[in-house]
Amino acid sequence: MSLEERVLEDLKNAMKARDELSTAVLRMLKSQLLLKKTEKDGSKELSDETVQQVFASYAKKIAEAIEQFKAGKREDLVSRHEAELKVIQRYLPEAAGEAEIKAVIEEVIQQTGASGPADMGKVMGQVMGRLKGRADGKLLNQIVRQRLAGN
Repeated sequence: MSLEERVLEDLKNAMKARDELSTAVLRMLKSQLLLKKTEKDGSKELSDETVQQVFASYAKKIAEAIEQFKAGKREDLVSRHEAELKVIQRYLPEAAGEAEIKAVIEEVIQQTGASGPADMGKVMGQVMGRLKGRADGKLLNQIVRQRLAGN
C-alpha cells in the first residue's frame, strides 16, 4: 500500500470514527497531494518520496505557524496546530537524531576531504542527500558550519 493510499484509507477511518481533527488534517494532506499532481507533468501517480516531501513541506509550515502563535501568545492555536503536526508526523520518516546527523557529517567530511568553510557546499550537498526528509536543513547547515569552522 502506497503512502497516498494509506492516507486515503486513514481518512475514511477517521471519518467513520468521527475524529474531527484527523479528518481535517488528512483532508488537507489529500488536498496538498492533489495540488502536487496538478502542478507536476500531469502524472496520475506520486512516488512515496514525493508524497513525503509534500507532507514534510506542509509540516514545516505548521511548525512555523506554531512559532508565530507562541510569539503572539495564542495558546489555543498552538495546541491545535501541535495536534495537527502529530497527525502529519505519522506519515513522515522518523527524524534523524543529533548523534546520527553528526556521524553522517563526519563521514562526508572524511570522504570529501573538506577542510574549511569554503568546502561547505560539497559537504551540504552530500549530507542533504543522505538525510533527505529526515533532518531540518537549517540544523544541518548550522552543524556543518560549526564543524568546518572548527578545523
